[in-house]
Amino acid sequence: MERTLGRLPVGKIPIEVLNKTVLRLTGAKSDRITTPAKAGIDFAAIRAGNGYIVVSADPVTGVSKEIGRYAMRVSANDVATCGHRPEFAESVILMPEGSNSRQLARIAWQVHESAEKLGIAIVGGHTEVTPRLSNPIVIVTAFCYVDDYVTSGEAMAGDTIMMTKTAGLEGTAVLGGSRRFLDRLSVVDEAVAAYGTGCVHAMHDCTEGGVLGAVFEMSYASGLGFELDEGRVPVDPETARLCRRHALDPLKLIGSGALLLSVKKGKEQEVAKAISPVKATMVGAFRRTGRTLIRRDGSLMKLSEAPEDELWRALARPSGRRHGL
Repeated sequence: MERTLGRLPVGKIPIEVLNKTVLRLTGAKSDRITTPAKAGIDFAAIRAGNGYIVVSADPVTGVSKEIGRYAMRVSANDVATCGHRPEFAESVILMPEGSNSRQLARIAWQVHESAEKLGIAIVGGHTEVTPRLSNPIVIVTAFCYVDDYVTSGEAMAGDTIMMTKTAGLEGTAVLGGSRRFLDRLSVVDEAVAAYGTGCVHAMHDCTEGGVLGAVFEMSYASGLGFELDEGRVPVDPETARLCRRHALDPLKLIGSGALLLSVKKGKEQEVAKAISPVKATMVGAFRRTGRTLIRRDGSLMKLSEAPEDELWRALARPSGRRHGL
């Protein structure tokens, strides 16, 4: 796989490529931006009065049947990792040529229903039929006004890495078509509750690259290393069966719905109690240097870059399936 300014891989762009391109080209300067664009941090905080506007945008491209629900939840998740509930959103819906009004209405209803459940008001956006588009694309920008926040780049050496729910939730929903997994994709409630304890230094949801990718991004954004214990990462039996069938690694499977928390050592039970009944598991720790995966057999794997997501590899195979396509 090329890691230079040549052919780009499918899925999330490698960090080193982002650093050489997108993250160097950020338009005009503003002293109101308190979180300059950086790999591993999925929202921006902008000073406004005595507080901050927190904003994040995310596209959904790999699903069709439930695309509106996915789009609202994943963008809301990014904002919620600041420690607060998103309040408002704009949605962009791009439909392929030949689409009908019923298909559009179904996606718009999904966006509306998910927003309503999360307490988010939709304040605008854009909708069009786009030439040469094979499947719908939905992009949601979520935002809120807050007095304080944390980012994924504020983990501290010695912090415990805690994880909610199980690995590969979104990938399981996409490949297996399970509504049970789709209904678990929001991290808003547990992120707000965890932040309220005052014991959490940083949070990040497990999107592309799964648990391993999210830990890597947190460590990169924080300038730290980590130890992640593979044997401690919870995997739902249905996810495990699906990964065995497709020869996938559940730790690298897209996992929106699982939240990673950098928790002050000794405060793990306080955080776990606060987010109950959502289950939280201690899966590792942040260190000053080195990025290490402790394998189930006790061997150590050193990591030099974030992993590619297993979902794209699965969908590229003839036997791969996108739920709803």
